[in-house]
Amino acid sequence: MKIENVPFTVTDWARILPDEHPGTAGMSLWKMVETGNIRLRIVEYSPGFVADHFCPRGHVMFVLAGELEVKLSDGTVHTLAPGMSFHAADDGKNMHQILSARGARVFVVD
Repeated sequence: MKIENVPFTVTDWARILPDEHPGTAGMSLWKMVETGNIRLRIVEYSPGFVADHFCPRGHVMFVLAGELEVKLSDGTVHTLAPGMSFHAADDGKNMHQILSARGARVFVVD
């Protein structure tokens, strides 16, 4: 990732209103900032969340609270707990789906 055209910025996440995104089951709430060529998000997944797609977009995702599973398109599943992260490139080889049985809160850069 090459971060370009991003000025120094301080974000007060408490001032950002979340947008609701439904999954196949459950929903996620996104607080988002887009600047230059990056998008920053704090995402809260409801208990029972299942994403409605496999995502080809590259991400750096850090788990702040709760637990989630990252299912790859080949069927491999990785469980992430607080303090864990994953990163993947923008390509079809890293397509992934997010699931969260108990709910989770994450910080994402993409």
